Amino acid sequence: IDITGYRQTPSISIFKRLMKIVVTKFYQHTLSLAFAIKEINDSPKILPNLTLGFHIYDSYYDARMTYRTTLDLLFKSHRFVPNYKCDIQKNLIAIIGGLSFDTSLSMADTIDLYKIPQLTYGSFPPGESDADQFLSFYHLVPSDSHQSIGIISLLKHFGWKWIGLFVLEGDGGENFLQTLEPLLSRHGICSSFTHKIPHVANIDKLSETVDVLFNIYLSLTDDKVILGDSEKKGSSSFRKVWIITTQTDFILVAFQKLLDLQTFQGSISFTIHSKEPPGFNEFLQSIKPDKIKEDGFLRDFWEQAFDCTFPNPSLTTEANESCTGDERLMSLPGPQFEMGMTGHSYSIYNAVYVVAHALHVIYSTRAKQRAMARDKNYEHQNLQPFKVQKETTQDYHPQVVPISVCNDHCSPGHQKKRKEGEKFCCYDCAPCPEGKISDQNDMDDCFRCPEDQYVNRNKDGCISKTMSFLSYEEPLGLILAPIAICFSIVTTLVFLAFVKHRDTPIVKANNRDLTYILLISLLLCFQSSLLFIGKPGEMACFLRQPTFGIIFSVAVSCVLAKTITVVVAFMATKPGSSLRMWVGKRLANSIVLSCSLIQASLCTLWLATSPPFPDLDMHSLMEEITVQCNEGSVTLFSCVLGYMGLLAFFSFLSAFLARKLPDSFNEAKFITFSMLLFCSVWLCFVPTYLSTKGKYMVMVEIFSILASSAGLLGCIFAPKCYIIMLRPELNNREQLIRRKN
Repeated sequence: IDITGYRQTPSISIFKRLMKIVVTKFYQHTLSLAFAIKEINDSPKILPNLTLGFHIYDSYYDARMTYRTTLDLLFKSHRFVPNYKCDIQKNLIAIIGGLSFDTSLSMADTIDLYKIPQLTYGSFPPGESDADQFLSFYHLVPSDSHQSIGIISLLKHFGWKWIGLFVLEGDGGENFLQTLEPLLSRHGICSSFTHKIPHVANIDKLSETVDVLFNIYLSLTDDKVILGDSEKKGSSSFRKVWIITTQTDFILVAFQKLLDLQTFQGSISFTIHSKEPPGFNEFLQSIKPDKIKEDGFLRDFWEQAFDCTFPNPSLTTEANESCTGDERLMSLPGPQFEMGMTGHSYSIYNAVYVVAHALHVIYSTRAKQRAMARDKNYEHQNLQPFKVQKETTQDYHPQVVPISVCNDHCSPGHQKKRKEGEKFCCYDCAPCPEGKISDQNDMDDCFRCPEDQYVNRNKDGCISKTMSFLSYEEPLGLILAPIAICFSIVTTLVFLAFVKHRDTPIVKANNRDLTYILLISLLLCFQSSLLFIGKPGEMACFLRQPTFGIIFSVAVSCVLAKTITVVVAFMATKPGSSLRMWVGKRLANSIVLSCSLIQASLCTLWLATSPPFPDLDMHSLMEEITVQCNEGSVTLFSCVLGYMGLLAFFSFLSAFLARKLPDSFNEAKFITFSMLLFCSVWLCFVPTYLSTKGKYMVMVEIFSILASSAGLLGCIFAPKCYIIMLRPELNNREQLIRRKN
């Protein structure tokens, strides 16, 4: 097997024209192959007494040229005579290549017929099954699915959701789109356009293609597309980022001559994992055109990379400076040529060692040498996403991450509203409806706050609701509680005055005991209002409405008993009246007892079946949580109020009928006024109570209790207290008889 030797490039006019655009970065692949073979040939541990050689061919990204060079490689002759050997043969052990998916499969169609191992170092689309048909086809790089996931992670990391796609024509580009586009859609990223680039081999259309791509690029300056620094729109630089895949990285330099890459804000390139072999950098520095005569690519690379020409006697003038051969590769910028081993070069380097170790096992004669040697073991790498390891900067390098979205972000307090006829990444921003918020940018839908929170003014956050109930510390509680206490004190004083003057005619008139019961019930009515102030608890909710209902029923029953006693007493004075047997305390006591027992029975049924309980009202008031007593059975609560209203109506009716009857101190007339006030208060109570919310409902009920109780106390007992305290001369039997007459 011969030591290193290069084949000259095919002498076809179109490919000679294409050599004017040399991918200088690609030349390192050739040098990594030569370096790996040199290491193996110099090593006594691998393939001793055997020397490896190689041939390198260029396919020029053309299917016809790929088949031609593959046949030429198989038969080592420019004369294409398949399956015919007429000269000294050299053993072809393995083939490494090609770089692109299309080129590798075109080579495999022919190579697989002869079962020659083919090791490809180019990327392959995920799920590609064509390569699996070839038994001697081996991959040295991971599937492109990992790169697609990496691209999505990168776009999401910077928040870029509005992108454009350039892909090469062919199966590789189609597979790339089929893999990437579903991932873009799944993660909410849209493509403004997808344009397919012809292969570089079509040199006649290259300038036209670049013009088309540049026009598409200029269209991204539409106001709907926010990409880069908006202040730079008026300049010739639009500051967009080019994300370069592992497949297109090596093509970059080919377009540098035709496309002004300064229009980009920068580029982010994905690459295959690489590791720098010892001595590779020194090997690159030793490369000189005058030292390696067999390399048919080196002179073209040198002229292209250093923009010079080697002296040619056939040409009288030189367009560029002459190449001296002393130029240094390390002076070239990274986009043209890298001194560090790239990912593809590292894959080629590994491919050579794979072949060498396989040959070493085959040629080993001892059993212990049959185990494949492993120079190094690589541990699992715990990689952090998007950690900057090397940064290449040019003149323009801002510190602000460029923006790439179809339109401005929807700020918190707004939600997306899709535009008709546009992609889902393009949307308007609509304010959140009432009662809903959005607390992040670009939310699809607004959402409601938890029940214990309410929406703030900007609709971008929730505020905790305050607990609301009628307490003793707030103004309403501070006003109503003292009023109830004052009325209780007044009622107590009236009661004590009546007890003190219990033997006077004005106290004894119209059933003294009934008067005491009425005063005590009014005192309890005033005090029962205090059960409605303070935070509702289980015991307070359980007692306050039934207590209020029973006590008020006793008070109204006493008033009803007084008026009925007056009517019966007057009717019993008629000759032969059968009502005389009802005149006296028995009738009044029976009325009070029976009416009160009915109300007590209703309250007992209510408490036994569905008693009131503490409850939280989250919805009635937007900013407050109302702590209230749930009445349990609304029907029984309504029956209690209805029965009390029925008693009040009959009391008013009987008092109204008895207002002109001859009564001592004209008590029936005062009862009529008191019951008129009582009924007016509770008729106003019902609609007001139903129309208010929260603690104001409690305030309305307390006010109704105090007002109606005060009406009874004032209208019935104020005239009597006036006589007892201020006009005692009227409180005698003679005045009583005179008033009756």
